[in-house]
Amino acid sequence: MSPRSAPAEARGPDAPAPAGTPAPPRHPAHSYPPYRSSEHRVPRHPAVPVLDPEAVELTGPVFGVTDVAPMDSDLTSHHTGAPLGERITVSGRVTDRDGRPVRGQLVELWQANAAGRYAHRLDRHQAPLDPNFTGFGRCLTDDDGGYAFTTIRPGAYPWRNHVNAWRPAHLHFSVFGTAFAQRLVTQMYFPGDPLLAYDPVLGGIPDATARQRLVAAYDHGLTVPEWALGYRWDIVLDGPSATPFEEPGGSEEPAGSGRGAAR
Repeated sequence: MSPRSAPAEARGPDAPAPAGTPAPPRHPAHSYPPYRSSEHRVPRHPAVPVLDPEAVELTGPVFGVTDVAPMDSDLTSHHTGAPLGERITVSGRVTDRDGRPVRGQLVELWQANAAGRYAHRLDRHQAPLDPNFTGFGRCLTDDDGGYAFTTIRPGAYPWRNHVNAWRPAHLHFSVFGTAFAQRLVTQMYFPGDPLLAYDPVLGGIPDATARQRLVAAYDHGLTVPEWALGYRWDIVLDGPSATPFEEPGGSEEPAGSGRGAAR
């Protein structure tokens, strides 16, 4: 195998399905062999019954407007200096299946720095850390379901899933309801990234249309003159046009923790 090419199974299948073929699922399977570490987190035992299904709500966090500061959404302003990299703004709406705004929801974002490294002790990628960039932010959706972040565009990084495996630039997002058990986790990608076709994390989503919903759109109207390029990316929580979410427990990197085993 050439070290310059990823195996064919690492590429998402985009060929049209024969007529009459059922629509593929929008969300990735628990086990997707090209995404090698998914094999290690597939449940191998029956689920444990919970006698009181509401008990988890007693220990999960509940978020409100007093918990989130206005500057939490600006990842470039948490330190004494400016971070390295291309500054960007990312904005969108969180809606339900009918396009109605989901108000007051906690949206978290975490990411690698411009060199492709997470600010976490488990990240051993031989790329520099940025003392002025931690890579974590959060905000609450407004009355129109809107959210907005200012950050820097993350770099690609190697992740040893297969020969010459590199993750494309991406942002991790999570959306909370009113408790931890309601958390949804997903990833946002950038348009025109040549690594998208080689990424088994994105390719593990069977539906090509659903995969495309994870790619943001450049929006010149969101671009701030002489400051930051703008991207728009909406999150739809359910319905036929829902944003693909990772299964519970399948988050590639827990919020704020850097790369986990799956990367």
